Amino acid sequence: MNKMFDLTERVAVVSGAAQGLGRATALALAQHGAHTVLVDRNREGAESTAAEVHSLGRETLVANIDVSNPDSIAELFRQVDARFGRVDFLGNIAGDGHLAKPEDLTIADLHRVLQNLVVGRFAMCQEAGRRMLAHGRGSIMNIGSLASSTALGRGHIAYSMAMGAVIQMTRELSTEWSFRGVRVNCVTPAQVVNPSLEARMAADPTLEGRFLHGIPAGRLGQPNDIMGLAVFLASDSSQWITGAIIPMDGGNMAMNAGGTPGHEQRAIQSFRAESK
Repeated sequence: MNKMFDLTERVAVVSGAAQGLGRATALALAQHGAHTVLVDRNREGAESTAAEVHSLGRETLVANIDVSNPDSIAELFRQVDARFGRVDFLGNIAGDGHLAKPEDLTIADLHRVLQNLVVGRFAMCQEAGRRMLAHGRGSIMNIGSLASSTALGRGHIAYSMAMGAVIQMTRELSTEWSFRGVRVNCVTPAQVVNPSLEARMAADPTLEGRFLHGIPAGRLGQPNDIMGLAVFLASDSSQWITGAIIPMDGGNMAMNAGGTPGHEQRAIQSFRAESK
């Protein structure tokens, strides 16, 4: 193994590890030597990931918690202390959004999204960061979105507000912590295929095509697209990379596309009505 990417005996905490980007991240880190803490509300899925990690000869700890709850997060890291005594990398991935038109979004749903994607992710960074600071080294990879930097429309207002906060949280933490050895970066994916997105595309046959109009690479993202980037950010090969906002989007942001303004939504609805 190339020593630049060697993670042997390092400990990685990965949320959302049951499927998608979280599962791919955990497996990539394990393939390069890391022991993994697999965090997910879906225990069965996390156990499945753990079985693959074990097959690689790495240790795991499965934690079935809700990452929107700071008390549960604090307990998680106490378990990590007892099992491993250190944290070298945090893959801060899990979190749920909510789709609603701005005029219809309830304040309760907005609070829930912000609690999940902002407060919960900050609590994960804080708990991991305290331990990394005590050891003088560590790396945090927050997962944001295209919606961190550009407006998507399509009822994403709560999600976009939260994802914008994740970028600023990343920059602030990097500024506060990087001189003490803790790097903090944010990866901003475009549309990555997962069960939720598959359900949305099944319900709206035009959706995938509209996404692809904004992706020069010509395909949607796949979970495995995160694997090399996660290993890079976890390893010493990225030791001078911090505070970076890294698109993983098939060229979407470079093309400055991806949103759906209201008039386009009306045109789509009109086309459907005429086609019936």
